[in-house]
Amino acid sequence: MSIVIIEDEPAIADTLVHILEMDGFDVHWFTTAGAGLAHLQQQTADLVILDVGLPDGNGFDLCKQLRQFSAVPIIFLTARGDEIDRVVGLEIGADDYVTKPFSPREMLARVKLRLRKLQPAATATPVQSVKKWEAKNFDYYYQGMALGLTALEFKVVHALITHSPNVLSRAQLLDATQAPADCGYERNIDSHIKAIRIKMKQLGCSEALKTKRGFGYYFEGFM
Repeated sequence: MSIVIIEDEPAIADTLVHILEMDGFDVHWFTTAGAGLAHLQQQTADLVILDVGLPDGNGFDLCKQLRQFSAVPIIFLTARGDEIDRVVGLEIGADDYVTKPFSPREMLARVKLRLRKLQPAATATPVQSVKKWEAKNFDYYYQGMALGLTALEFKVVHALITHSPNVLSRAQLLDATQAPADCGYERNIDSHIKAIRIKMKQLGCSEALKTKRGFGYYFEGFM
């Protein structure tokens, strides 16, 4: 992450650059308000450490200018400890205020706190983001993968799933396909079941389609 330091005292700036770079931050240091503003108008930053007293202006004015085009977090750095200065700094858009002399560890902690507040809250990843079985576009999907069912096969699977775990006879499955009852089609249900099982086996889910000998078929474990 990129941090911009605008501070005219080399000893203080060197300390800040050292502790931040040691922690893996990409640091850019400027000694004047003009140089820092020019950089921030051209490059994005994740945080700015801004000295109140600068040779070509003051940090309060620079903060107001930055807030016209950026919401980057700003930590004011100053030798003054007056409450009025802290209040003014926060009112014009600063996010924090550190008084010199400061502890390097404290400054690093404040920087990390401000950057952490920028991060979106972590959300729990669902254990299973795709439904195990899902009907879509006149086909059934197992864990997001289409079975590739024909129209009649889809009707058979749909009847079995919607009535699960009940056993459906060949006659009931024939009714589900809406085929004419007198066409001698009932035994062909077995052929459709066989074709469905082959397609399910390719996706590793053929065990869900069960046979109840002497009665018919049923679907198990589709949730």
